[in-house]
Amino acid sequence: MTEFSRLRKEAGLSIPDAVEALGYCERTIYRWETGDSAPRKAALEMLRQVARNKPPLSHSFTFIDLFAGIGGLRKGFEPIGGKCVFTSEWDRFSVATYLANHACDHEVVGDITKVPAGEIPSHDVLLAGFPCQPFSLAGVSKKNALGRQHGFRCEAQGTLFFDVARIIEHHRPKAFLLENVKNLVSHDRGRTFEVIRKALTEELGYHVQTRVIDAKSLVPQHRERIFIVGFREENDFDFDGLALPDRDKGPRLDSILHPEDGSEDPEERFTEGAKARVLPKYTLSDHLWGYLQNYAEKHRAKGNGFGFGLVDRYDVARTLSARYYKDGSEILVRQRGHKNPRRLTPRECSRLMGFDRLGEQPFAIPVSDTQAYKQFGNAVVVPVVEAVARHMEPFLRQDIASPRKVKEVA
Repeated sequence: MTEFSRLRKEAGLSIPDAVEALGYCERTIYRWETGDSAPRKAALEMLRQVARNKPPLSHSFTFIDLFAGIGGLRKGFEPIGGKCVFTSEWDRFSVATYLANHACDHEVVGDITKVPAGEIPSHDVLLAGFPCQPFSLAGVSKKNALGRQHGFRCEAQGTLFFDVARIIEHHRPKAFLLENVKNLVSHDRGRTFEVIRKALTEELGYHVQTRVIDAKSLVPQHRERIFIVGFREENDFDFDGLALPDRDKGPRLDSILHPEDGSEDPEERFTEGAKARVLPKYTLSDHLWGYLQNYAEKHRAKGNGFGFGLVDRYDVARTLSARYYKDGSEILVRQRGHKNPRRLTPRECSRLMGFDRLGEQPFAIPVSDTQAYKQFGNAVVVPVVEAVARHMEPFLRQDIASPRKVKEVA
């Protein structure tokens, strides 16, 4: 770990925080972080001063982590004083990774649909990256025919959003943050999002704002996701006011790839030798590389855009998906000489999603490569969540008012 990285962590600053506090561009900060260049003495001294004056972290609010995956949402809210009091994740492999990286004084619950809302601890903030599912029209059509009122209990029944809504209805948390794919807005011709919007605003009474954020500003990956922020009480929160770095000036893949020059300690599972070169197993076989090229050519001939994504150290990657374990086609790293391209290693995927960074304590990956690829492909980009959490922070620290009455739902 470099001196700059150590001091930055002691000061409690993320990479974006350091960019803002020190006044240098993100590329410069990353070079200091990894030891590629020597940091300015004034920058080191400023970090020392921040670390000396940093107040001890106290838990100023509580949160629950639903559909937790490997804890990306949690990693954004703990640094601003949040304490996780309940976690739900059904996939046992994800739970293994979650517990290897997060200290839990509570059991991780599996199927949230089987947990009564009253058995979930009270909390100030609800976090959830719920899956996108279509809502049934059957019950709604019947109630419309009878002229009876209906709401999320009818429209969303049987979906996992229903469980988010029923927990919000019961506990009335001060705020929530929901995350989903960008296409949630257009899913099922827009009906899915409209049911969600109406449930959160008209039925549960929350003040809701949404924003689609491209992680390209903060990590070398084009990844657009929708974030839905809701507050129980009206306030001056402005989601559009969240300032992010210029997307076209964001980090490049050299900030997450194994340097392969000896500047990184070898990690036996992913690299080998004194120069910590990526293991040969991540290089595509002649058969697979030939197949991908032929597949891409076939679709090019038809005028389609399907194909592999070949990148080098100065590019930005496509979106990492949960299917990356199959052939790695969306992000293939060009290699020197006449070698076939290679997949990212799981460690590089972890960095690409912001779970760890070069020069920092690595995120624990206790599962197989296949499971790791699925987990990182399904995860949130941590620096994006950190930015959203910091933007919400002033409103989370305000005094918690008493819950407002929930609108009755027939």
